[in-house]
Amino acid sequence: MPKRLSARLKELFGRKSGEGEFFEELEDLLIESDIGATVAFEVVDELRAEARRAKLASREELAAALRERLRPYLRSVELSLAGDRLNIFLVLGVNGVGKTTTIAKLAQYYREHGAGDGVALAAGDTFRAAAVEQLTLHGQKLGMRVVSQASGADPGAVIYDTIESAKTRGERLVLADTAGRMHTKANLVAELGKVDRIVRSRSPQSNYKKLLVIDATTGQNGLRQAETFHEAVGVDGVLLAKYDSTARGGILVPIAKNLGIGCAFLGTGEKLHDLQPFDPDRYLGELVGGV
Repeated sequence: MPKRLSARLKELFGRKSGEGEFFEELEDLLIESDIGATVAFEVVDELRAEARRAKLASREELAAALRERLRPYLRSVELSLAGDRLNIFLVLGVNGVGKTTTIAKLAQYYREHGAGDGVALAAGDTFRAAAVEQLTLHGQKLGMRVVSQASGADPGAVIYDTIESAKTRGERLVLADTAGRMHTKANLVAELGKVDRIVRSRSPQSNYKKLLVIDATTGQNGLRQAETFHEAVGVDGVLLAKYDSTARGGILVPIAKNLGIGCAFLGTGEKLHDLQPFDPDRYLGELVGGV
């Protein structure tokens, strides 16, 4: 498995090298971690100037200064449940990012944080039969209601039915899966736009949020995915999945900087409880390390 950025930074700070070579390697490491070239150049230029001005020499001082300069580029989003109305979370993401499993984790999380057993799952990814089957299995394990229709059905109709039945049953939260096909950007935007309009029209007073699942191992494609989904429906927060298996993870920085979208959760494993609210300082500590 590739080393995390923190381990590679520790090696870099531990080596003896000239100033120019050190900062060039630091730029390369930040870019490779998916922080992005623009931010990497800005941060390293600031760090170089600070190191000269304040005579920073130890690895601890340089690491602290690096974290301090990355911190403003990060944003957190708290997706709390509204207590006085229906909550609807539309879960977005391309195929393969772990979207369906993430929905099960969210269902478990919100069961323990305000929703109780009042959670309904909408199998809105009707274009992929396996997605409906997988969500149904998760629902059975969780003991939660799953609304689905035949493969190829209108996703908007599935989500509409889920919202209407949730209102009747007095449920607190609807977690809706969506299709993640990016065969053409225009089709994806049109499909999600239709679902978005249905949710807004059928439940205008609801606490409606759109959560984008990004695979931490996907590199700069994560930024392009965020741009596409944000254009389609507007993204309220990111969930970084598969964070436990990556040496990268820095993609949250350009997503926040370029699009103004913060992170709500980190997916840290395969189990239902492997989901944690995003803490920027903890994230930076893990990403950069104490060095």
